[in-house]
Parts: sequence; structure tokens; C-alpha cells
Amino acid sequence: MRANHINIKMYKRNLVFVAACAGLAFFGVTMLALGPVLNQLGDGANSLPATLSIGIILGTILFGPVVDKFGYKWLLICGALFALAGIQGLANFKDMTVLHTSMFMLGFGGGILNGETNALVAEIYDDSKRGARLSILGAFYCIGALLWTLLNYFIKDYTIPLHFVSCIMFVFVILFIAIQFPKAKPQGSVSLKKSIGLLKYPSLILFALILFFQSGFEGISGNFTVKFLEKMHQTPNNIATLSLTWFTVGMLIGRIPLGSIMKKLKDSATLYLYLSIAVTGVIFLYFAKDIAIVYLSMSLIGFGVGATYPVAFNYLGSAFKELSGTAFSIAIFIGLLGQFTFNKVVGILFDKGDFAYFPFALAFAVVMMMIGLPAAKRKTKIKNIN
Repeated sequence: MRANHINIKMYKRNLVFVAACAGLAFFGVTMLALGPVLNQLGDGANSLPATLSIGIILGTILFGPVVDKFGYKWLLICGALFALAGIQGLANFKDMTVLHTSMFMLGFGGGILNGETNALVAEIYDDSKRGARLSILGAFYCIGALLWTLLNYFIKDYTIPLHFVSCIMFVFVILFIAIQFPKAKPQGSVSLKKSIGLLKYPSLILFALILFFQSGFEGISGNFTVKFLEKMHQTPNNIATLSLTWFTVGMLIGRIPLGSIMKKLKDSATLYLYLSIAVTGVIFLYFAKDIAIVYLSMSLIGFGVGATYPVAFNYLGSAFKELSGTAFSIAIFIGLLGQFTFNKVVGILFDKGDFAYFPFALAFAVVMMMIGLPAAKRKTKIKNIN
């Protein structure tokens, strides 16, 4: 307890929280980077989301053990710089090989930022504040994604938004360098045996499987919604791109009151409420006849899936305090395998011209989350890792 008290005094929690929010906002840009611009990148571009996903997965694998052993600061800086390099590569690519390399770098940096910022906030707040702070953090993911989609809606040359985001990111990298972060875990609590031992906890694996479908849902929503609307509804690109904005607005609106809702309802009841709204949005999307219904559908979908990550991280942050970074790394790794899988499958379907399957893929992901939640909740036991 004394060591923890000393550690808290060595950094300013509000500044660290601001840094975490900035990092997750950049990850919001990462997740939707390709959605508004995929059709402008030439032949073979449908495989780029899978490359982005591979980068995110590898960045996720790396961050957990590193932050538990060495602390947060320098890996956060490296993650931001990798993402910055990927954004600049997307803005200046000359051929498809360079573009794939850039997408890998963007994904790798984004994977580090996503996992590390969530683990960081889970560590610096106690059980009474963790859920609410994770909800606010999640809202900044939406802010980053919303900024990106709005910039692409109003600016036809997508390289201009890329350079703008790069400038903002560079400013925050300077902030990351200037401030103090929590130190590494006491080395007695970090070992390969303990890290591998986390895999024996069913609650960790089951929540990770819920995140598998959540990540798959978010991945295909960000990367393929615009193309679905263009092909199935003959929607102009700029109007279809605006649907991503409504998705993000819905998620942002859903996450702002999430902390308060989680206090009034049980976490599982909160998640069921939100996912039911997501299913309603998918049904509306399938039967939509005009763009106003599409926008409403995307708002409901975004609202409905906005609770999944904060609720899951609240459970896991409470259950695995000693190795929170590694636990989050495992959970997000399994989760992002879902993003890769869904991106790959839907990309293949789109290459074949099977665009009508897109709403069914979304519905499948939400239903699987609803089925998996009771099992994950039953297996969750808040206790120390021995």
C-alpha cells in the first residue's frame, strides 16, 4: 500500500488522464482511417483493412507485458509516433506496397494506444471511479473518429485531414514527453508464469470473446458501411461518409451518460440495454428506404455498441489489478482477432459483389455478444491474482 501511495504522488492524475484521452482519440482516427477514403485508393484497397487489423493485433500483444514491466510513458510515445508515421504514409503513398506498410504502422501504433490508454485509466482510478472514467475515455475515441469523418465530409482532398491530424498528434507527443506517468509494477508481481497464468481465468477469456465480436462489429462498420451504401443504395460518397459521423455521434451520446447508468443498473443490465438498441439499429438499416432512416439506424447502432468496451474493461480492471496491462493485452488481442476476421470475411464478400450480407454480419456480431454476456458474468470473480 505504501509503494502505491508513493507512486500516485509522482504524477498528476488529471494530466495523465488527458494524455490517455488524447491517445484514444488518435485510435478513433485509426479505426476509421480507411472508411471515408477506401474507394479513392485504387485496385486492391479492399485488403487494406485486414493489414490495418494485423498491425493493431501486434501492437496489442506488445503493450501489456511492456507496460507492466517498464511503465507507460515511452511505449505511449512510441505508439503515437508509429501512428503518426502511418498517417503520413497514407497521405503520401506512391504504390500499394507502401500503402500496406503505412497501414501496418498505423495499426501497430493504434493497437498500442488503444490498449495502453485503457489500462492506464484503469490503473490510476479505484473501483468507485473506474467505470465512469473509462466511459469518459471511451467518449474520446468517438471524438477522434468524429473529427476524422467530419473533416473528410467537408474536405474532398483526404490528404488535408491527414496532415491536420498529424499536427495535432505531434503536439500531444510533446505533452507525453513532458509529463510523468505511473511507474512499472513492482517486479515481484510481474513474471512470465503469472502472465501466462491469466489464461486460466474463464472470465478473462469470455469477456475477450465478447470483445471479439465487438471489435469485428466496429471494424466492418468503419471500413465497409460507406461502400455498402454506395453499392446497395446508390448513395453519393460524401453523403454515405456522413453515416460514419452519425455512427460516431450515437456512440458518443451513448458513452456520455454510461458512467451514471452503470451506477444505477448492474453492468450486465446496462450492456443488455445498449445491445438491444444496437439490434434495433441493424434492423432499421436492413429495411431503410431513404438516407434519413440510414442515419437514424447508424446512430442507434453506434449508441448500442458504445457500452461494450467500458463495461468489459471495468470488470477486468477490477479483477486483475496486479497485471492489468497484461490482462487488457490478452483481452484486446482476442478481441481484435475478431476485427481481423470480420474485415477479412466482409472484404471477400465485397470483392465478390455480395454487399447485401453486410447487415447480417452486423446482426450476428451483436447477437453473439448478447449470448456470451451471461456466461462471462457468471465466471467473473473479483479477487487478487496469486
